[in-house]
Amino acid sequence: MIDGLKEIFTEFTQQKILVIGDVMLDDYLEGVVNRISPEAPVPVVDIIKRYDRLGGAANVALNLKYLGATPILCSVVGVCKKSDTFIELIQQECLSIEGIVRSETRKMTVKYRVLGNNVQLLRMDDEDKHQLSENEYTELIQRISTLLSEQKIAAIVFEDYDKGVISSNLIDEVVQIAEQYNIPITVDPKKRNFWDYHHISIFKPNLKELQESLLLDSVEVDDNTFETIANFMREKHHKNILLTLSEKGVIMLSMSNNELSVYKIPAHVRNVSDVSGAGDTVIATATLCLTTSMNVKHIAELANLAGGIVCEQVGVVAIEATKLYQEALKIL
Repeated sequence: MIDGLKEIFTEFTQQKILVIGDVMLDDYLEGVVNRISPEAPVPVVDIIKRYDRLGGAANVALNLKYLGATPILCSVVGVCKKSDTFIELIQQECLSIEGIVRSETRKMTVKYRVLGNNVQLLRMDDEDKHQLSENEYTELIQRISTLLSEQKIAAIVFEDYDKGVISSNLIDEVVQIAEQYNIPITVDPKKRNFWDYHHISIFKPNLKELQESLLLDSVEVDDNTFETIANFMREKHHKNILLTLSEKGVIMLSMSNNELSVYKIPAHVRNVSDVSGAGDTVIATATLCLTTSMNVKHIAELANLAGGIVCEQVGVVAIEATKLYQEALKIL
């Protein structure tokens, strides 16, 4: 069992976390399917309701909020109706918008999901993927710098979805500033910037991202894989890698004094409905745990548990502190 679990969850409520990355609006159309279309072999969904949710880096911020922390989201959105909806949802959740830059030349990333009989049938993405313009970048880094200098930030999360907000220059500048204030950084990476991150406290790829970026031939995680990961960690000066393995759980790899320690954490049996957003929950939970006295094995265990819990619900949802605490008491 994790010692002092109640105190750890109390510590969560005292932390202010900066979340930097690609934000999205998740637009859901939900209904029932009773027939196949005569026009094509596809289901006909009779729409019952339509609603929007916060996605991408905004979902990480939402997970942090529901775990009790105070997140501050830093990103770039457009000047359009969907961006207005996004800002409204942020404000409804009582989240700060002081780190949000609005740009007339950038589109709000929107993921349209069609659900029929509680099953996701289709997803359509409407987005920009190009890098930020010079003006967008300058305003964003200025806001980040101001927040880091004026607020007591316990940790920084890079939530990277390869939509253009995060770049190698942004990473370098934020890491440099964070080191001045001794602020740990965690990362949920994607392929484009995978090799640009350095001096990270927790680097959280999934197995597919790791295999593609490190050019691993084997689909199995074995001693050769660990050796490759260890070399990567030494090169980039990463302290820990939290490798997510979907239904197989997670592996925490920790580097200390140039030596690698490996902790394998199996998944708990779940009635999985939807894995959307589970990675957001894992990185949010791991980041908050990092700000406490928890050791790396316990961080991996609690983050793994949180990711499994949200998979039991349809759509992108945030973890609830009470549910996570209660299950942790029983399982961990």
